[in-house]
Amino acid sequence: MTAWLDVIGMGEDGWNGLSPAARARLHAAELIVTGPRLADHLPDLPAEKRLWPSPFRDLAEELVGWRGRRVAVLVTGDPLWYSAGALFLRHFAPEEVAYYPHLSAFQLAAARMKWSLADTETLTIHGRPAEQAIPFLAPGVRLLLLTRDGTSPKEVAALLAARGMGASRLTVLANMGGASETRIEGTAADWSATAPDLHVLAVDCLGDPGAAILPRTGLPDDAFEHDGQLTKRELRVLTLAALAPRRGQLLWDIGTGCGSVAIEWMRADRDMRAIGVESSRERLALAAANATCLGAPRLDLRDGRAPDALDGLPQPDAIFIGGGLSDQVATRALDALPPHGRLVANAVTLESEALLGRLHSAHGGTLIRVSVSRAEPVGRLRGFKPLMPVTQWSLTK
Repeated sequence: MTAWLDVIGMGEDGWNGLSPAARARLHAAELIVTGPRLADHLPDLPAEKRLWPSPFRDLAEELVGWRGRRVAVLVTGDPLWYSAGALFLRHFAPEEVAYYPHLSAFQLAAARMKWSLADTETLTIHGRPAEQAIPFLAPGVRLLLLTRDGTSPKEVAALLAARGMGASRLTVLANMGGASETRIEGTAADWSATAPDLHVLAVDCLGDPGAAILPRTGLPDDAFEHDGQLTKRELRVLTLAALAPRRGQLLWDIGTGCGSVAIEWMRADRDMRAIGVESSRERLALAAANATCLGAPRLDLRDGRAPDALDGLPQPDAIFIGGGLSDQVATRALDALPPHGRLVANAVTLESEALLGRLHSAHGGTLIRVSVSRAEPVGRLRGFKPLMPVTQWSLTK
């Protein structure tokens, strides 16, 4: 099949910055779909012209009726790097689509900053909560952020300052490659400027003296707001290791409590997803607050009790049962897992421990018992105080 849909990246340098091949495709197009700003850069062409729909994701369905005719969609920069290109691959076969990339905003920003792009984190907070950048904020890290609008630098600066990184250097790189290219610099602690809406934010993360910087995973217990029902740090580390997070995968966290395991799962890698199921509304509120504060604002929290609350959920890649363990919940979880899916269940009561023993006997996997003691004051001295022992069953399907 010959490609009929051309997705063409354009920069601030407009028509003159397009490759000869991209210009030829625009000349040959019967329909050109573009945004208002990019449309201003086009010469007089014979094609019918339409503006992007709102929301943009509706465009793919609109183009179905044009299948087989010559269609060009103009987007900014590189269509396959935090842009619209992936949308069309979800709706059309790869051989139906051709891509003509321009330099991406990240490439231009890295060149302006003289940073190695391979050693720089590239993220987007365009149309997404700025808090999802939080796991990446650490001294020594360099970030390039696609932003929402001119207020985004102030929002990111506040996140940095609140986490002991007010010394971090921020650089706004606006309208790169065009006649109105602009650069604004400052630190997170004293940032007050409003940037042009079209910009990339470069962040050179620096820690303030004495700042307590959180790790990506293995968060201390006091990082979470909770009511005492919390998977403690030592066991949380073992639980995450058994769940084996992999980029873009989905976790069901059954009996999520304050959300600690789901939040660490989402912090572990990019594009991680988690659904937390909890029957206590008070704990759901704690989980929501923790998710926002700790950089997992897209944690999907569901009010309900397993197994009924699991009906209709998208298929998970991993499941953690931290509360509400029963034969019915375990059976439902095992049935939901795909091949290579991981299941982890923790128990602290004798009854739940006995159930894990039966499940291990029936299905295999690994059964361990974890006992942790922490040094605490005993008068003027110190002694080890044990936490409740936890039995953990895990398996890979």
